[in-house]
Amino acid sequence: MDWVAVGLTLRLAALTTAVLAVLGLPLAYWLATTRRAWRPFVDAAVAVPLLLPPTVLGFYFLMSTGPNTAIGRLYEQLAGGTIPFSFTGILLASVVYNLPFAVRPFVAGFAAVDRRLIEAARCLGASGPRTFLAVVLPLSWPAVLAGLVLAFAHTVGEFGVVLMVGGNIPGVTRTIALAIYDDVQALDYAGANEASLMLLVFAVSVLAVTYSLQRRMPTL
Repeated sequence: MDWVAVGLTLRLAALTTAVLAVLGLPLAYWLATTRRAWRPFVDAAVAVPLLLPPTVLGFYFLMSTGPNTAIGRLYEQLAGGTIPFSFTGILLASVVYNLPFAVRPFVAGFAAVDRRLIEAARCLGASGPRTFLAVVLPLSWPAVLAGLVLAFAHTVGEFGVVLMVGGNIPGVTRTIALAIYDDVQALDYAGANEASLMLLVFAVSVLAVTYSLQRRMPTL
């Protein structure tokens, strides 16, 4: 078992989930409540990673963040490094790739909250953020937690995006999925089986937790 890869994978999953909580919750609330005509286009943009192969997403991420791009040059000036083939790169790519796995459950949970409760809170003088924190979020916590759990679990099993954006650098971008791939390439089937079995148990556990949360909120 490559415990360095396991630790890096858990770190990547935890940071990806934290970023998605900060960015995904307000985005999901906007999608669940807005009546703007261009909402479907934002919704489609969020869902694109569900349809694109991870290698395609990783390719375009590389093309848009490489050292010869505006984003790449700006990052090099600020951080003194490059986005591709770095932990920062696989973190940013992971956030983009896992956005729909967090946002879609969030949206379903927020849309299920009774609008009358939100309107009552606003009539009592609560601001938009206060209404969200005091009314919407507590009532939709199963959906929010399900989205976070799915995002975390999906990040743990990432392969294509991480390989395209980060390569396979031990201690930097080599996750547990890449470690399994390397074991198979080296004909170390015992090592690959050990790591794969751990991921299988983890996946089944995550699905059990997610389905349990969904039963608490039938509208999901």
